[in-house]
Amino acid sequence: AVCMQKQCRLVILCLLKLLLSQMTDLIYTEKELVQSLREYIKAEESKLAAVKSWANKLDALTRVSTADPEGYLAHPVNAYKLMKRLNTEWSELESLVLQNPADGFVSNMSVHRQYFPDEEDETGAAKALMRLQDTYQLDSEAFSKGKLPGVHSNAVLTVDDCFDMGKTAYNDADYYHAVLWLQQALKQLDDGEEAVVSKADILDYLSYSVYQMGDLPRAIELTRRLVAIDPSHQRAGGNLRYFEQLLMKQLREMNQDYQPPSEEPIQLGTYSRPKDHLPERESYEALCRGEGIQMTEARRSRLFCRYHDGKRNPRLLLKPVKEEDEWDSPHIVRYLDSLSDEEVEKIKELAKPRLARATVRDPKTGVLTTANYRVSKSAWLEGEEDPVIDRVNQRIEDITGLTVETAELLQVANYGVGGQYEPHFDFSRKDEPDAFKRLGTGNRLATYLNYMSDVEAGGATVFPDFGAVIWPRKGTSVFWYNLFRSGEGDYRTRHAACPVLVGSKWVSNKWIHERGQEFRRPCGLTEVD
Repeated sequence: AVCMQKQCRLVILCLLKLLLSQMTDLIYTEKELVQSLREYIKAEESKLAAVKSWANKLDALTRVSTADPEGYLAHPVNAYKLMKRLNTEWSELESLVLQNPADGFVSNMSVHRQYFPDEEDETGAAKALMRLQDTYQLDSEAFSKGKLPGVHSNAVLTVDDCFDMGKTAYNDADYYHAVLWLQQALKQLDDGEEAVVSKADILDYLSYSVYQMGDLPRAIELTRRLVAIDPSHQRAGGNLRYFEQLLMKQLREMNQDYQPPSEEPIQLGTYSRPKDHLPERESYEALCRGEGIQMTEARRSRLFCRYHDGKRNPRLLLKPVKEEDEWDSPHIVRYLDSLSDEEVEKIKELAKPRLARATVRDPKTGVLTTANYRVSKSAWLEGEEDPVIDRVNQRIEDITGLTVETAELLQVANYGVGGQYEPHFDFSRKDEPDAFKRLGTGNRLATYLNYMSDVEAGGATVFPDFGAVIWPRKGTSVFWYNLFRSGEGDYRTRHAACPVLVGSKWVSNKWIHERGQEFRRPCGLTEVD
């Protein structure tokens, strides 16, 4: 909990004895002060009217958001707009109030400002929307109107919101997304929506972004619109001449005639998304959408469900767990009712005060660091902290038959709007032999993953190598081996946590290491046993 101290200011009034003549002067001074006071009141009332307008708008917003905070934040547009409001719009309100002394408000703002999102947070929220847009193939118009798969909401993005999204991408030299969002801002403005940003500003950013995407005819057309609106624009005239000369040069070199730009509006699919660092990007994102799943009838016929007693473990004999096969090879199983609602809430309660941006191990240095491909918040819980954690650890040992004495602490992770973990291996590969040297417990033999929430849309665990998708189901757990019995890594287990489209995803996991498993999972006779 955050403790905030109230600051009080002691005002000391000094009464001075004055000569009569001096007091007479003060009479006139007071009259002048009264006049000044009336002018101040007039200015204050004008300011107050503006503040009341803000208050009415924000009051309506907070009534909706506080009625169901988790439900409200489950929609990624609401989450983005919350980041934007607290980082940008509340600052504008602060500036308005600061036009005249407002010590109470300023003091309150100062106390709370340390907990406000900053520029980096707002940028991260914008990039999260773009990540969702890419993964789930959502056009900007659907997003701006709050239309997400299976979700009905009045969460909308205004012209200014769309412009800010585009500008965020533009400042990051991400012209692909800049075009999509600036085009949407222009469309909404052309449709008559009011905005603070001008059409000239949108066309300025959009025309250059389209040029960067290699579409010279459309860049020229947009720049001409900009010149028509603002003939004295600082850059437009020069850009237009440059674009026209460049296009003529290209046409001469290719011996082609000029073709006017397409009249079709720019939308998802107009331009190709640039390739990035991830080789399996397309297959990974397709699986996140539920496409390309390699579950054949032949494979399905090899999947079964059963009661599992952990090889007659005394704690499971009277109440065996329900086990379902999720995949045949590599073998992935799901355990039903492995966490109660009470246990889930206790784990979340213990983890929330400690949640911090999740880290990954740098394969070159071995140092833990944050990365754009893992966007979540995590905390680590020890068994000694609470009987619930100790009980969960024991249950994992009973179910898997593997000792957790050498396992890592229970990691709790929360994936909010756009939260993801791109394709990765849980185990250490040969090119990073010292990744777990400090632990002294060998490599990560197996992964045990608890789902602690249902997710309205998105958030699946996918395995791009063999086309498997595992959907979150609250209270269930999945388990797989990362290493063969020989100790060699099973490279098929490269997996990912898909971005959360709507909702909030809570998981906890236990990485079980090699040491101590020598007699629980003996070596096989071949490298891939």
